[in-house]
Amino acid sequence: MKYYIKHLSLLIMLIIFTACNSETPRQANAGTGYTTAVGSEVPHIVFVTGDEEYRSEESMPMLARILANRYGFRVSVAYALTDGIIDPNRQDNIEGLEALADADMMVMYNRFRNIPDHQLRYILEFAESGKPMAGFRTSTHAFQYGSDHPNHHLDFEWPQKVFGLPWISHYGGSNSTDVLIYEANQSHPILTAIEPFHARSWLYHANTLLSDAEILLTGRAVQGADPGGEHFGDPHEVAWTLNYEGENGTSRVFFTTLGHPHDFFDENMRRLSIQGIFWALGMEGQIPVDGLDVSYVGEYDPNPSGFGEQFKPGVRPGDIQLIFDSY
Repeated sequence: MKYYIKHLSLLIMLIIFTACNSETPRQANAGTGYTTAVGSEVPHIVFVTGDEEYRSEESMPMLARILANRYGFRVSVAYALTDGIIDPNRQDNIEGLEALADADMMVMYNRFRNIPDHQLRYILEFAESGKPMAGFRTSTHAFQYGSDHPNHHLDFEWPQKVFGLPWISHYGGSNSTDVLIYEANQSHPILTAIEPFHARSWLYHANTLLSDAEILLTGRAVQGADPGGEHFGDPHEVAWTLNYEGENGTSRVFFTTLGHPHDFFDENMRRLSIQGIFWALGMEGQIPVDGLDVSYVGEYDPNPSGFGEQFKPGVRPGDIQLIFDSY
């Protein structure tokens, strides 16, 4: 009998482990009583990754794990793949986007993608749905189809109107950013328990930020990668919210031009990201006065930023555990 019980327990554990490591990008977890403004007691958030520079394939699953395990959200992560292996350099393929069809929120961290229309339509339809969205750093230039392509409007016009800013330029990768609270909006719920911090991200120019965007954080360019360097250049906005008027409703949008993989080592950056997602979902009333718990769930040890073969090789979506039984 003991032998039977022991092996039955092992079988159950194996089934759970297999489900948590399935190659499908969709994962689920039980709810914890949080209620969203979009009418779902258990929000389903889809993270769309695919950038060849900043390791979004590592930072976005890290955020997904926090949301799933600490707050009971359902999470999915779509990846750029080649033959089933995560390949950020693959610009024309993101698999798992069909999860957006019934999602409550889309979070994008992409750079210069030119995915085919049968994949692209899930992103564009979601953007017009009136549901919440968030974007990180290179999503100001999520797409690159080129001037002769029918989708060329997605290269600059689309991020300008949806996220508030298209790609312009930056202060250079050898530098970094001191992040400051925008005083006029310091009481915004996203900024709860967030202090000024230093980010490894080099500062993006935000000259064409939409005038109706609500600024949360600004940045000053810092000489060098480490804290304490001299400031130079003009300050620019690095985080904001806005409302996007889609064809089928108005979306709450949170965006930040930060997102270097090392930025997320700082609790302030993780809290900004998670509380930005809560706000977009209409859940700002559930952010406590001392801020949300954004401590890591599992390991976060990203590869460095950079192009080429900087990403972890041979990783499949099923290798990335999002749900941990201990939570």
